[in-house]
Formats: sequence, C-alpha cells, structure tokens
Amino acid sequence: MPPEAQEKIEELQELQETAQQVAEQKEQAQSALNESKTALDALEDIDEDAGMYREIGEVLVETDYESAYDDLENKVDSLEVRVEQLQKQEERVEEQFDDLQGELQQMLQGGAGGGGPMGPGGPGAGGA
Repeated sequence: MPPEAQEKIEELQELQETAQQVAEQKEQAQSALNESKTALDALEDIDEDAGMYREIGEVLVETDYESAYDDLENKVDSLEVRVEQLQKQEERVEEQFDDLQGELQQMLQGGAGGGGPMGPGGPGAGGA
C-alpha cells in the first residue's frame, strides 16, 4: 500500500473519532436543551409567588420566579446555539470524511500503477 494511502487511512480514522466526539457532544447538548425546555414549560405553569430554589453545586439557593425564568430562557437560547453549531460541525466532518474516502478509493483503484482512474479511458482503452 502506498504511503499516501496509509496517511489517508490514518486521517480517516482521526475524522471518524472526531465525528464520534461531535455526535456525543451534540447528543449531550440536545438532552440538556430538552431538559431545559421542559423545565421552562413547567415553570410557566407555576405561580410567580411560589418559593423557588436553584441548585448551585450541592447547595439549593433561594431565587425569585423572574430570575429563574430568565436564567432558564438564557440557557435554552445558548443550548440551541450550541446544538446548531455542533450540527454544522458534524456536517463538515462528514463532508471531509466523504471527500477523503473518495480520494483514498481513487488512489487505491487507479493510483497504484501511476495511471489515472480505471474506466472507459483507462489502460487498454486506446490501441496501437
């Protein structure tokens, strides 16, 4: 196998690992987004005068309705942006993977003998 092909295979493996990491991050962000949206919906059904607490590490701290609502709304907004960014990153990695895979296939099919791709115009196409 040509050294260039081996390099492409290593790049493909790295891209595959990156794709898995991005997919995991996206899944975590989507899960957090769903949780935050559910909490925001639940908060809308609660009386604004109800006692509220927010978790800070291991401690519950008293807060008011407006602060809790604003914090959740901001969290939802930032998570939506994060999920969107991760989606775009995932698409870019997939595109890079597909391009690299195509280059590798072309290299392995037609590049071994130093000629172009095998096909209608490949070796043996002309006559002498």
